[in-house]
Amino acid sequence: MSKRHTVKYKIDRRVGENIWGRPKSPFNRRETKPGMHGARRQGKLSDFGIQLMAKQKLKGYYGNITEKQFAKIYEEADRRKGNTAENLIGLLESRLDAIVYRAKFVPTVFAARQFVNHGHVMVNGVRTNIPSYRCQPGDVIEIREKSKNMALVLEALQLPERDIPDYVEVDPKKMTATFVRIPEFAEVPYAGTMEPNLVVEFYAS
Repeated sequence: MSKRHTVKYKIDRRVGENIWGRPKSPFNRRETKPGMHGARRQGKLSDFGIQLMAKQKLKGYYGNITEKQFAKIYEEADRRKGNTAENLIGLLESRLDAIVYRAKFVPTVFAARQFVNHGHVMVNGVRTNIPSYRCQPGDVIEIREKSKNMALVLEALQLPERDIPDYVEVDPKKMTATFVRIPEFAEVPYAGTMEPNLVVEFYAS
């Protein structure tokens, strides 16, 4: 598992948006970019700059995935039949850590990665500690019995700030989630604006 050294909420200020919709985001109080020169007026971005920002925003949203991992996901999306942008979102939403986050078992996607990595999750009854594990429609994701009373989980299930999407069915009593189907881009409840078409243009250029 690669380490992320970036402070997660700096991503919000860097891309100029509260991408997770969280009340704690410093972007709610200060919209400037991070760093001592962050308050300086920003020039107009080039087409490349706009595409790069779209990639950084989408990559950051899923826990600041490394560039190498993200490029591999794009390559897989490009190889598949159909719309590459839709394929990209489908692959990202099929990640185990993304589903754990969507099911509201944890408060953030960063916590989801750590939660999975520490062995608190089972997929179809098998302990799985790989956050990037690609789930298939019909897979059942369950919190291990000894982890169900963790304060992190109990608090996350009560969070009012986000809803569980239709493509993930959750039984909060059993603490299980079923990945119903691979979603389309329009179904994904992003708090901010995501532009996967620009990400495709970035890699295709």
